[in-house]
Amino acid sequence: MALFPAFAAEACDSNVGKETVTKGLDWLSNQSFRNEDPLTLHQLSIKKEEHATQSFSLEQLKEENSEETKIKSKKKKKEKKKKEKKKYKKKAQRHSDSSWSDSDSVDLSGDHLSNYEKCKKEPESARKPEPNAIQSHFLWLDDLQQPTDQYFCIDRKGDPANKEYDSLYRGDIARYKRKGQSCLGLNPKKQCITWSDSTSVKKKNEKKPDRYFSKAASLIIGTEGLMVNYSGNVQSSDPTAFTSDFMEVPGVKEEETTASCAPLWVNPLGIYDASTTLWLQGKGQQKNEDQSIGSQQSGEKINTAMASKVEEFNKKLRENPEDIQAWLEFVNFQDKLMMGPSPFCAAESDLEGRKKSLRFIIEKKISMLDRAIESNPSSVELKLARLELFKELWEPSALLKEWQKLIFLHPNNTELWKKYLLFCQSQFSTFTVSKMNSIYGKCLKTLAAVHDGCMVSHPALPDTEEALLAIFLQQCHFLRQAGHSEKVISLFQAMIEFTFFKPDSVKDLPTKQQVEFFEPFWDCGEPRFGETGARGWRAWMHQQERGGWIIPNETADEDASGDEDDDNELKDKTWPKWKIWLNVECSREVKHWLPWKPDKSKGQTEEDCEDPERQVLFDDIGPSMIRISKPDLVFQMVTSFLQFMGLPVGSNFCSPYWSILLDEMSAVGCGLEENSPLTSMETQCNGIGCVGHIYTFNSVKQEIIHHKFGEQFVHNVLLPITLSLYWLQYEKYKVIQHRQKQNKKQLKSQGKKSKKLAKNLLKESENRNNLALWKEYAHLEWLLGNKEEARKVFDTSVTVAISLGLEDTDLCSLCLLYAQLEVEASEGDVVGVTSQALHILTKLTDGGPYVTYSGQVAPVAILKARKVYEHAVLSILTNISSQNTSTSSSDFRPDTLTSLIGCFALFQYITVGLEASDKIFEHALEVLSHVPSQLSVEISPNKWTQPNEMEKLTLMRALHLRYHMKISNFPLKTLREMLIDALKLFPGNHRLWKLYVEVENKYHNASRSRRFFDNVAKNTKYITPCLFAVFAEQKRKEMIDHVQRVGDSVIYLTVPENGLSNRIRVLFEHAVCSENGAHCPLMWRMYLSFMVVQGNKERSRGVFYRALQSCPWTKALYLDAIEYFPDHFNEVIDLIVEKELRLRIPLEEVDLLLED
Repeated sequence: MALFPAFAAEACDSNVGKETVTKGLDWLSNQSFRNEDPLTLHQLSIKKEEHATQSFSLEQLKEENSEETKIKSKKKKKEKKKKEKKKYKKKAQRHSDSSWSDSDSVDLSGDHLSNYEKCKKEPESARKPEPNAIQSHFLWLDDLQQPTDQYFCIDRKGDPANKEYDSLYRGDIARYKRKGQSCLGLNPKKQCITWSDSTSVKKKNEKKPDRYFSKAASLIIGTEGLMVNYSGNVQSSDPTAFTSDFMEVPGVKEEETTASCAPLWVNPLGIYDASTTLWLQGKGQQKNEDQSIGSQQSGEKINTAMASKVEEFNKKLRENPEDIQAWLEFVNFQDKLMMGPSPFCAAESDLEGRKKSLRFIIEKKISMLDRAIESNPSSVELKLARLELFKELWEPSALLKEWQKLIFLHPNNTELWKKYLLFCQSQFSTFTVSKMNSIYGKCLKTLAAVHDGCMVSHPALPDTEEALLAIFLQQCHFLRQAGHSEKVISLFQAMIEFTFFKPDSVKDLPTKQQVEFFEPFWDCGEPRFGETGARGWRAWMHQQERGGWIIPNETADEDASGDEDDDNELKDKTWPKWKIWLNVECSREVKHWLPWKPDKSKGQTEEDCEDPERQVLFDDIGPSMIRISKPDLVFQMVTSFLQFMGLPVGSNFCSPYWSILLDEMSAVGCGLEENSPLTSMETQCNGIGCVGHIYTFNSVKQEIIHHKFGEQFVHNVLLPITLSLYWLQYEKYKVIQHRQKQNKKQLKSQGKKSKKLAKNLLKESENRNNLALWKEYAHLEWLLGNKEEARKVFDTSVTVAISLGLEDTDLCSLCLLYAQLEVEASEGDVVGVTSQALHILTKLTDGGPYVTYSGQVAPVAILKARKVYEHAVLSILTNISSQNTSTSSSDFRPDTLTSLIGCFALFQYITVGLEASDKIFEHALEVLSHVPSQLSVEISPNKWTQPNEMEKLTLMRALHLRYHMKISNFPLKTLREMLIDALKLFPGNHRLWKLYVEVENKYHNASRSRRFFDNVAKNTKYITPCLFAVFAEQKRKEMIDHVQRVGDSVIYLTVPENGLSNRIRVLFEHAVCSENGAHCPLMWRMYLSFMVVQGNKERSRGVFYRALQSCPWTKALYLDAIEYFPDHFNEVIDLIVEKELRLRIPLEEVDLLLED
């Protein structure tokens, strides 16, 4: 297309055959121009315009469309030529596309060169802008070679961004500041402009009043109160003395001075404040200065207490840097210090904006502990506190190395070993049963060497022997919870052989050499303790010195009859696979908890064992052998063995540290019987399982009755160690379980076996005068329903021993039980001289021969008996007081007090009433509260002991009040207040908590009990208050659900839930976040069961995996997960195999059982 399209046709005719212009300069020539008369050209142009205006042809429209397409194609060509522009000057690069696309100079024909080439070939003189002309292309101001008057250019190409965006680019908009809100040229009366300026200053956010739970308010609450003087006739108050967010308290001295300055005529009634009084006088007040002074004073008052404490700590540690407790208190104080604003900043902005992260607090604590360790390099407490803080920052592998270094430096510290064992046991990523068992063996082996004195560099610390036994029992509980019951039994068998049947020739050797002599006995296959035909290590070693013996095996039919029961393991093949596995696993847990040994009479070898895990090698138990010499610790070990087998020995660990042993719901749901309110303290449920009994949480709790060979093993254990009393208690416990199940057939069968055993034990010469055994036998007859037989046994026992009087503890205990059973059988009709219980308690103090009950007690005998009781109780309490003040030895037995006080209190209850009996308990408990540790609440954390006398009396008092409430109308307030005081002293007593929950559930208002639970849980390390707080809320929720539920599924929301589900979940979260609750298997099992009942499967699975992070050794958790999440059955089984927990039936065996 030509430069002038209007003259293109005429130009073509005149320029044919002319080639006067060179090809290189064609762009300079105008081919449509001719040298004819300009007038002719003008006329032709007028005709063309008239012709064009008459008809708008379609060709022109097409031509316009083609021009647009050509412009677009030309843009694409420009993009391809960007590489050629690299050599061009910087000035050409900054030119915009609009400078090369001037509409007056665009060649639409496409036959000419690009604008870039035109500019390149154009001479410099032609490209220089004219000084007075407006520029037609864009240039940067820095690129101008000479100044010009025109700093603007005309850009005929529109910016496409204007169509795409709603506004101009902010960089293209000129910035200016507007002064005022008016506009020139407008009539202010009729016209106005509303300015919307986005860059206006933002309004300052007004600070909202602080609520009571905010950090600032909590900090103010923690400070000391301000002294105010209240006067009845308050005339005025200074509003600047307190902030407006709090209630104004009149009476400050400064305010009184301002009020007294006002004339009487201004404020005659004294009802105006200071600002109103000044206004009436025509005076003003300086607001800014007063407010600034007031805020500064309030900030100083708030921060003074914190700053003074910090200064006090700094001064104390500067003067005495060896004070470890002060260092630990200062480190713990950082949490309170970081909760609120800094005590060293007075500005209000600093007070509001100071927020510290958790990492900052931890790093600050670590730096403080580093300084403390520099001053006390041998302090283990400071190093332990430092390691606890590193849990939040370091990986488990790095933390494990630090623990190992610390153990290497302090191998004789038993508390450090316990912390280290718990740390290794709770690390899910590195935990396996075999690895953990080897760590226990290393610990016991090292401490045994320290105890023997073989480690000269580190002497033994006090109570090392007690700690050795405690760690040994912890290892046994760890193996029991992991399912390795065979190893637990083998450990106790080896320890009893190692303690009671040790040859005299090796007694003086170190523990390590004694273990080396013990290994041949263990590997020879000789019957061990508890097995039929066992003779002991000493007898075997003597016989080996003489040449050995050959004895036929008497247990040939043991495995044969055991295999017959295995054929009936599969009950129903239609069950799902996970349910079949769970049933077979639990049944084998009951049958196969004893270790397997090859029967040499049948020619069996170790390879004949179908389950290799049932065999226990010496390498599994050898490192855990320890030497115990103290008689009380030896007895503790034996009773612990009985407790592992399910016998109610009545002892328990009282330290909060032993919460890791709790794994059964019996700790919360079991305890007091309704039919025997006075004697229910005889049955004990401590929440710790026994070997061979691992069930799911929701399964029906089965009785502690072992398989046939398990019962035989228990009998073999009890015979040689002369513990007939525990044997009878075990038989009585089985009868109580059958009574609770209300199975008369099983109860009758069990009763015959128990009575036969009791009679055989009483026939032995050493047991004929044992009143404790006669007491248990009589109680057994009473439980079986043979009350007349029981009375005969009681009367016979009392007749034989009545001459011993009140000084005999066993006689008092027997008469107390006899009287309590008669009171319970009378069903409330106990007052008066016709009570048989009164006859028993009166004859106990008579001193003469015992006569059976004839129907009435003489009043004179009652008065004499009361005088005897008063004198006996006074003497024993005086003896206790003198024993507390003097160090002289005394013949006083602590267990005598409980029986004597119980007899006297029951006597007073029958003859006088409840108030008289309760005063006796109150007086005795007051005296015991001033007694040293053997009778008070302090108990060693390493000992497995009986409850102390003060705790027994407290429980007996509570049972008396509970019984009286059952038979008559009596306010709950007395019992509730007594239980509150008792639980503050004994926060770990399960039966007291059970009574408290039972009493509080009778109230509709739960706020009081919730506050009490919170207070006790904060002030103690026991996990028991948290367990019963959850249990109480669950009972309350069950009651509400029972009221709302009709049938089995329909629930009517007639009563609001009041957020019980959320409260229970929060209680669980607080418990599992505590130090002892995090490793409590029972707490996690209860939490998991609650979440599953709520119906949220995903959150329940999250709780399960969190439980594994804290308690990966608990097999019961895995069984619960299989029952709750059957879809993840294979995944849970893989975890059991990976962590080396006891798996008694592999999945391949389940498939074989289903095929058969």
